[in-house]
Amino acid sequence: MADSSFDIVSKIDRQEVDNALNQTAKELGHRFDFKGTGASISWSGESIEIKANSEERANAALDVFKEKIVKRGLSLKMLDSGEPRLSGKEYRLAVPLKEGIDQDNAKKISKIIRDEGPKGVKAQIQGDELRVSSKKKDDLQEIISLLKGKDLDLALQFTNYR
Repeated sequence: MADSSFDIVSKIDRQEVDNALNQTAKELGHRFDFKGTGASISWSGESIEIKANSEERANAALDVFKEKIVKRGLSLKMLDSGEPRLSGKEYRLAVPLKEGIDQDNAKKISKIIRDEGPKGVKAQIQGDELRVSSKKKDDLQEIISLLKGKDLDLALQFTNYR
């Protein structure tokens, strides 16, 4: 009997992020507390840029965006926001999106699987994802629930379950 396996990835659904961004932009234009603040949100390459005339309004716009992200079923762990910085007369807040599993996090996840998971489960690092394989499908289910219970700073998805 062949081994069962699944992949652990950290991917961003760009269409859902774009939908959340458009909803946020629409709400910023309509809400009374954002009138006259020059608050806007838009794509800036691979990250999202929020502009407003005060630091508080920039953070409030980020909160609205986070709310829309959560409503769309996405994880907030993919956002890597910092503090708003003054640029001329407006505050700008760059929010880069985290995608992929870097080597350090991949090693940390495979160590968790080795140490706390059932025996006979193998984890292989393949670029920016991990392949987990085992003879028993029940062991794979146990690994998925183990990783969901851990507080990792990544948004993990489990794909290609065979």
